[in-house]
Amino acid sequence: MCLFCKIIEGEIPSYKIYESEKVFAFLDIKPVNPGHVLVVPKKHFANLEEVTPEYLEAVMLAVKKIAKHLKEKLEVPGYNLILNNDPVAGQEIPHLHFHIIPRKEDDGLKPFPQSEYEDGKAEEIIKKLIIE
Repeated sequence: MCLFCKIIEGEIPSYKIYESEKVFAFLDIKPVNPGHVLVVPKKHFANLEEVTPEYLEAVMLAVKKIAKHLKEKLEVPGYNLILNNDPVAGQEIPHLHFHIIPRKEDDGLKPFPQSEYEDGKAEEIIKKLIIE
């Protein structure tokens, strides 16, 4: 059983902030900023490709509710919503989870570095990504 499944089952203590039939949300124990929340489906799915539409809908509706509540109660002007999907993208626990990270002006967090496409690269990629 994975770490998040143990948290959901109550085998490991957590700072639970929300629970429904399909969703569990709790404070990250190593927050990026105070109030950093993890939102997970109660059923185990390793990543976004595995989750069923039913559970994904429940998780995303919970994310919306929690994020709005977080902005109001913590008096923050915004937040980042992050999904690290698979280890190469930084997913440490193999259980689908969304991070809601409260943001304030000048909190020191930097967005992803950006760059421009080399000549012809965007066209090459778009041929692979168009869904028909």
